[in-house]
Amino acid sequence: AFSGLGLNPVTASPPCVNDADAVSGGSSSGAAASVAFGLAPGAIGSDTGGSVRVPAAWNDLVGLKTTSGRLSLEGVVPLVANFDTVGPLCRNVEDASLFLAALEGRAKPADLTGASLRGRTFLILRNGLKDVREAPRAGFDSAVGRLMDAGASVERAALDVVDEALALSAILFTTEAYATWREVIEAHPDRMFGEVLERFRAGDRFSAVDYIAAWKRLAEIRKEYHALTASYDAVLLPTTANRPPNAERLLRDHAFYVTENLVTLRN
Repeated sequence: AFSGLGLNPVTASPPCVNDADAVSGGSSSGAAASVAFGLAPGAIGSDTGGSVRVPAAWNDLVGLKTTSGRLSLEGVVPLVANFDTVGPLCRNVEDASLFLAALEGRAKPADLTGASLRGRTFLILRNGLKDVREAPRAGFDSAVGRLMDAGASVERAALDVVDEALALSAILFTTEAYATWREVIEAHPDRMFGEVLERFRAGDRFSAVDYIAAWKRLAEIRKEYHALTASYDAVLLPTTANRPPNAERLLRDHAFYVTENLVTLRN
């Protein structure tokens, strides 16, 4: 965990269904690979900052990050408990709907009979389009076009509060993750992949004052974001700005690893 790439030289890295030389996305990489390669009809993943959505995108699956608190985290190994969620990875939306109903203990999924996108208005978040590479951008534009063909209207805007929230993630995510796992990590640091170890240890840089101030500001940002997006039915942005990178290069090129991991998790 604590990486969006799915690279694990300590044990093994699950394969990507679209590129044998690339990583599969993470951190629910094994879950995605099991579905993509036909070993399972669906899988359960955990998503803190992209760990269901990224491997789903890179393996042609549907990955659902559920609303925080919708599904119980009982029995789930925590990464950043304040942001952790559980969700399904499936081959299509119908399967994801069935899987979600099962996870919630419902007999049937939501009934979408007669559902239509006519009259629906979506916001494309320009913040999420910055530096998106050619192939992901083309796929995103194609998907938006199909939504519009189905009757939805689309508006575009950049929201400053989104960039500010992302800037807080370094404090909020790494501090809690390291506080949760510090004792285990430092007992045997040699057993952890160095890139991930470095990211965990970054949580030791921030003071309690920084951490509490970040939480207070995030609470304000959430209110501002909801006010700015309340009139829209959904906010749209690409899952990732990149395609799955080459696994061998990630292992030998530290700068490449850092850049690709940040780009992968940005949205």
